[in-house]
Amino acid sequence: MAAYDFTAPRLFVESDLAQGAVLPLDRAQANYLLTVLRRSEEDPVLLFNGRDGEWRGRLRPNGRKSADLELVERTRAQPEPADLHYLFAPLKTGRLDYVAQKAVEMGAGTIRPVFTRFTQGERIKLDRLRANAIEAAEQCGILAVPEIAEPARLSEALAALDAGRLLVFCDEDAPVADPVAALRGAADPAAPPPLAVLVGPEGGFAEEERALIAARPNTVALSLGPRILRADTAAVAVLALVQAVLGDAR
Repeated sequence: MAAYDFTAPRLFVESDLAQGAVLPLDRAQANYLLTVLRRSEEDPVLLFNGRDGEWRGRLRPNGRKSADLELVERTRAQPEPADLHYLFAPLKTGRLDYVAQKAVEMGAGTIRPVFTRFTQGERIKLDRLRANAIEAAEQCGILAVPEIAEPARLSEALAALDAGRLLVFCDEDAPVADPVAALRGAADPAAPPPLAVLVGPEGGFAEEERALIAARPNTVALSLGPRILRADTAAVAVLALVQAVLGDAR
């Protein structure tokens, strides 16, 4: 039997979750369950809040357009939050949505926009980033919604990282052609340190930014191969590599 029940819709809620609690659904959630999915009282709904694990709820309609959910049982305990930081230069809106969703799917525990010299835009809607993170968590059986950290300049973001956290820096000019060898050389896969990944803008990093990053201890420059990747593609590629070699997919 699969570890997750993907047949039941999953909803993120802010409320505390406990046996027997009855939660009123907001208008959008009620419409989604009653009108879009046509769920009835016998159909299960799964809920999570990022703190109390996952719970199976019983739908209690209150007319055609409103409903409550009664919590029946906990289906999964709350796991420890992911400790992978994903730092990225903001992209245009549609691609920014994609990056946020994929970062959640790939196990990021913190998502932080970082402004660089060649960043395409500096207008970041953190509520939209969080909405995309929640949607990805709902769809993929993830219980811990990543922290959406405040945007920061590159120098500030680097200074905020703990010295013991290994920073994986995606650099198209990195001398090591084999990314797996580079990661294994930077940390012991049997006992990996806390991790952070940094992906720059479409125009790459300025030379002074590359020097600033390289000067940080506990940093490894990573080449993603012979092709230049778009920033949103690079995000998925590097997160997959890091998780496979040093992360929770190894």
